[in-house]
Amino acid sequence: MFGLLDTLKMGAGIAAGLLLYHLYAVAIGYPSAERQARAGYVVLAEKAAAEARADEMERQRDAAARAGEEHRKRLQAAKAAEQTARDTLENEIRSYELELSQKNRACAVTAADRQWLLRH
Repeated sequence: MFGLLDTLKMGAGIAAGLLLYHLYAVAIGYPSAERQARAGYVVLAEKAAAEARADEMERQRDAAARAGEEHRKRLQAAKAAEQTARDTLENEIRSYELELSQKNRACAVTAADRQWLLRH
């Protein structure tokens, strides 16, 4: 069916095709090597992303702890200021009552009046 010359031509064609494919694969890189490089890159990218997420979560946790501590300090300061204001008001009321009693005048401030003053 095929002669010797035809077989040699087909062999030369196949060899030339393999040579061209090899040159093409070398020029653009072997697909299997490219897949391996991509797989390694994906793993590396996922690792970097996970580390970034962990760092961000740690930063947010630290910021929340600092904010909570700051809030606690402000709350303590506000309570102390409120207690100081309440004590000052009580002292003013007592001094006014003492002043009135020294002048032989009665103080018409009742407990309900005191509560109203403390609230306002």
